[in-house]
Amino acid sequence: MGVTGKWRTAHGVAPQRGQTLCGLALAMIGTQGVAATSALAAPDRISDDEKKKAHPDRPAPRHEHIEVVGLWHDASPKFTAPLLDTPKSVSIISRQLLTQTGSNTLADALRNVPGITMGAGEGGNPVGDRPFLRGYDAQSSTFVDGLRDVGAQSRETFNVESVEVIKGDTGAFAGRGGAGGAIYINSKMPSLKNAIDASLGFGNADYKRGTFDGNWKVSPTGAFRLNLMGDDQGVAGRGPTHYRRYGVAPSLSFGLGTANRVTVMYYHMQNDDLPDVGIPYSNPAFNARSDGAARVLATGSGAPVKVPFDTWYGLKNRDSNQDGIDMGTLRLEHDFSSTLHIRNTTRYSETTQNDRWTMPDDSQGNIYYGDVYRRLNSRISTLDTATNQTDFYGSFHLLGFKNQFASGTEFTREQGKNDTYTATVNGQNVASGTSFTRCATALAFSSYTCTSLTNPNPNDLWSGNLTRTGNPNSTRFDTKAVYLFDTMTLLRQLQANFGVRYDNVQSTYRAAAGEYGRGDNLFTYQGGLVYKPRSNGSIYASYATSAIPPGNSVGQGSDDISLGVDRTGNIGSVLKPERDRTIEVGTKWNLLHNRMLLTGALFQIDSTNFKISTPSGGIANGGTKRVRGFEIGLNGQITRDWSINGGYTYLDARLLKAGGAGAAAGLMDGRHAPNTPENSLALWTTYRIVRPLTVAAGVYYMSKVYGTDSPTAPKFVPSYWRFDVMANYKFRRHYSLQLNMQNLANMRYFTQAYTTHYATQAPGRTAFVTLNAHF
Repeated sequence: MGVTGKWRTAHGVAPQRGQTLCGLALAMIGTQGVAATSALAAPDRISDDEKKKAHPDRPAPRHEHIEVVGLWHDASPKFTAPLLDTPKSVSIISRQLLTQTGSNTLADALRNVPGITMGAGEGGNPVGDRPFLRGYDAQSSTFVDGLRDVGAQSRETFNVESVEVIKGDTGAFAGRGGAGGAIYINSKMPSLKNAIDASLGFGNADYKRGTFDGNWKVSPTGAFRLNLMGDDQGVAGRGPTHYRRYGVAPSLSFGLGTANRVTVMYYHMQNDDLPDVGIPYSNPAFNARSDGAARVLATGSGAPVKVPFDTWYGLKNRDSNQDGIDMGTLRLEHDFSSTLHIRNTTRYSETTQNDRWTMPDDSQGNIYYGDVYRRLNSRISTLDTATNQTDFYGSFHLLGFKNQFASGTEFTREQGKNDTYTATVNGQNVASGTSFTRCATALAFSSYTCTSLTNPNPNDLWSGNLTRTGNPNSTRFDTKAVYLFDTMTLLRQLQANFGVRYDNVQSTYRAAAGEYGRGDNLFTYQGGLVYKPRSNGSIYASYATSAIPPGNSVGQGSDDISLGVDRTGNIGSVLKPERDRTIEVGTKWNLLHNRMLLTGALFQIDSTNFKISTPSGGIANGGTKRVRGFEIGLNGQITRDWSINGGYTYLDARLLKAGGAGAAAGLMDGRHAPNTPENSLALWTTYRIVRPLTVAAGVYYMSKVYGTDSPTAPKFVPSYWRFDVMANYKFRRHYSLQLNMQNLANMRYFTQAYTTHYATQAPGRTAFVTLNAHF
């Protein structure tokens, strides 16, 4: 049984068994990237001397096992067993898959994992990535190099080595949140080699993109790495929508290959975008006008209205998203011995947003008269995060049983401040009253605050003014946590895995109405059994929990006012944390001499205590939700030249008790949960025709996604298929030319379904050619 792939770690030290989950980046021999679902191959036995000969710049590996398929990226020691022996579902997107598929953003990357949808921003909620895993918002469960990164932003992949999606309750791993899972982003790290990768791409929709990735060995144990990115592109078929961004990410490591290592990293990205504004739904509440206007549109099914593909309701002279992120990280590591290690990571980051964008508001039923109210959504925000995390991990024998353990502490302070803009026309606030929102006055149209449903003009010169509202709110979240994980080998074919975490969280919300605070003590845990009938396969059962306290998103998402006052005057600080649990059984098998990984899992997630409205219009912890589903994955090489990587997920997500005020009380009980497709498929396959030429094709499917499954006024986006192709030709040893065509059939589909008002339309056919150089 031969090893496919090669060793790689962030610090030049062979990975520990406790480091075998977070950061896996598959690189199949003779092909490019994969998205691996769940665990990988059973380990082969390779002597330390053989490993030392293969990598003379680092000490011998600290354990006797190595993954047969793939290469490890050192990210987190919390996972104390190889992926094959870890009782969880995990999907991993490698650097090579990101490159092959042309996935330049996190949203692009997550398309390769079935079962994930992207939620939309609305009102005071930020524009940016809002992934939903197994039907649960994971914006606050996103991590960069093992540390939580809540700040709202549209993330880039130029400095990303791999992305890991851990599914099911991850409270023990991740702390607060994590009902549907967590997303771990692993950055590129310095290594003891000299290498340069650069790319330059051009395409339709004014696509221009350049990246640079340089790594230099600066001393026998030191290395410096620099990643740069510049991107300027439109969006095919989506009017004047345009994205401009640049990024820089230097990192420096010393002590690589020794027992003491230091790494310093800095990350900066800035964007200045003209955002897409979406398409309104076809069935808002009808509100008859009193000016004698004739109704021109019938009530629709709840899908987005049928308008020309490039319909864009924004205002070029008003709309803009200007976001930035600065992040500095210091990591210190020490090996006490071959079986005992410690790592400390300190980070400070600041995320800023200055956003003004038009939402096609349907709340007054303007579409029935052929009109759209150009509602201003805005946000001026800053999120500062300071965190320190220590991991102490290794292995030991106790009473004849081998234990792989990890323990640690976390201390984090997150503080968000948010304000908005106010739009006025002739001194009138356009958001108050009905003269503008109903599109019922001449001024609403002459100021271009209202426009045509089917023929809006993005070049309209809006005559209003924007001023800072000056009524900011702020949320602070302080976390103190301790955790412990262990994998115990009970028998050669039986392992027990458990983890516990205790969080003390203190949150404070400040606004003009007053200050409200609360504290919570959160205890989350997980446990699982893994049975290995053969060395290349495992069968597991697991149970895991999570907790989501009020204010979880620190004002960066949909939970920004849960510490305030509800409509009945009760202070939100009396609300309790949401509680979730996941029960999962699954199996993982390496086939075709460990070239192919087959995985499958059945799971159920139960949520209680989530916030709902009461019949009287208040807020209470009375909600319950259940998600049942299964997933399968097939990833690896059929032959040396042909690989196939993909998966299918089925989700049945129901709101068992959803509350509701007045006549709507109980209306949503038993209905589909939002942002959860029943069926989703992602498949990517590559074939090397001749040595220099590789071709690939991708197939993606997602069934209907609800913004709300209301029986009286549903909002949804229809199911869709998407097809992508790629061709890569290598020439003159150091160069390659790659063609990507995305949405090959130019299908009209939607990527986000908000609860009300609008859905976000995907780009049309996109083609770009990239010249890559590697030295």
